[in-house]
Amino acid sequence: MTKKYVIGIDYGTESGRAVLVDLEGNEIADHITPYPHGVIDEVLPESNVKLDPDWALQHPGDYIEVLATAVPSVLKKSGVNPADLIGIGIDFTACTMLPVDASGEPLCFREDLKNHPHSWVKLWKHHAAQDEANLINEIAAKRGEAFLPRYGGKISSEWMIAKIWQILNEAPEIYEKTDLFLEATDWVVFKMTGNIVRNSCTAGYKSIWHKQEGYPSKEFFRALDPRLENLTETKLRGDIVPLGTKAGVLTEEMAAMMGLLPGTAVAVGNVDAHAAVPGVGVVEPGKLVMAMGTSICHMLLGTEEKYVEGMCGVVEDGIIPGYFGYEAGQSAVGDIFAWYVEHGVPAYVKEAAEKEGVSVHQWLEKRAAVYKPGETGLLALDWWNGNRSVLVDTDLTGLIIGYTLLTKPEEIYRALLEATAFGTRKIIDAFVENGVKVKELYACGGLPQKNKLLMQIYADVTNREIKVAASKQTPAVGAAMFAAVAAGKESGGYESIVEAAKKMGKVREETFKPIPENVKIYEQLYQEYTKLHDYFGRGENDVMKRLKWIKENTKSKESLNVY
Repeated sequence: MTKKYVIGIDYGTESGRAVLVDLEGNEIADHITPYPHGVIDEVLPESNVKLDPDWALQHPGDYIEVLATAVPSVLKKSGVNPADLIGIGIDFTACTMLPVDASGEPLCFREDLKNHPHSWVKLWKHHAAQDEANLINEIAAKRGEAFLPRYGGKISSEWMIAKIWQILNEAPEIYEKTDLFLEATDWVVFKMTGNIVRNSCTAGYKSIWHKQEGYPSKEFFRALDPRLENLTETKLRGDIVPLGTKAGVLTEEMAAMMGLLPGTAVAVGNVDAHAAVPGVGVVEPGKLVMAMGTSICHMLLGTEEKYVEGMCGVVEDGIIPGYFGYEAGQSAVGDIFAWYVEHGVPAYVKEAAEKEGVSVHQWLEKRAAVYKPGETGLLALDWWNGNRSVLVDTDLTGLIIGYTLLTKPEEIYRALLEATAFGTRKIIDAFVENGVKVKELYACGGLPQKNKLLMQIYADVTNREIKVAASKQTPAVGAAMFAAVAAGKESGGYESIVEAAKKMGKVREETFKPIPENVKIYEQLYQEYTKLHDYFGRGENDVMKRLKWIKENTKSKESLNVY
């Protein structure tokens, strides 16, 4: 029997990564395609239209460029016959959304609308809809909306409804011209198949959709804004189907562009971190998957719906069909370490690292590893980019306490590593305290394979063993698994994602186990972290927010009011 293959494509913030995988989970070839337009956060392409602060857009053409470049590249590298490729699946950063017309074309492609910022793709980290998010939360809380506790008590400005409302408020003409608001992952699937199908993952986590109850009521949307009353029946209409569903097959036009055969199965879209869960072979409750990179997304399966403080959502069938999928997160992790290396270390560290032929990160990690837990005398709060879980507050900022005149750069580096581990422990505690079990941890993404000290600290702080993904492209591998499910057994694929994950999911043999003496000391430090966390994060001392207010008002040259 001829060997069969699948392709998974992981659409990130800066690039798209395609991986060609066989049905045993072996990665045969991969290719990274940087987005030609990158993140658009200052000026619109081919124009002088400037964007306001907190805007983050993308060019939908860049996503098609990934299909046209990365897919033929992995085929060429591997030598695989397109006839032996049974399916393709994609995942995306989310909520990344765009307005399209009745033919499914992005409004930003229209000559008369291309200079209007609201016609473009809004990337996940577009935060300019915070005012709308605040009102959504305030009105939902007043009305006692049942959906609010499922999202930890707050809907994010990064999500679909806040972004749509911002468009309606600031550009009603764009809203009127929009036939559908789509997640970018669903739009790319539409471009490949000609079918518009919404996936249950982004609908559940980013658009307040519930498998049993659907979207919030028309009354709720009317309470937000009378113009939004019929939103879900009009501009959010469409079938919402479970992950692993076959959205359709490649059209002749797209197949020709991608170097594949028409009729190749295409899975419905997915979210990057969620696709990583089966990518490491996790298809049962009690195993927390950490997608670790610039930030961390924490994914966990449960057998019943529980309300957990600060969760980004609990969605039935949201990660693995048949389970409730929980999502939490830390909005800055690798970004904090990068900030310190780029802006915080003295010149002598960079010179020494260069002399040793290692990166600054490696130089700091080697020296930080010499210290025992607690030996630096430092403690930090990991809020350089606000707090996603459990406080859900983008206005919180970072803090380090314990400096002396003898404090060294590697001690600060270690304190920052520890702070992010404490943040993860806080999330785990929230799960456990609300009846959702966390037995062991799995890690994937860029950080676990680069920084062993970081992973040992996480094991010690959480007092749990950590297994690490074998792949560097775990979300793409997970997307490929869903492609194998969409193709089905009759084509050589799998009947379910559980079966696919058991055959294709891989972790490294090396694991990180907690060291008992370290666990004891970190428990003491975590109690101190918790005191600082609650003091600055739960309203007892809002100095971080006051400083931010002064900063913003000084920048805008407005006169400062007396507090």
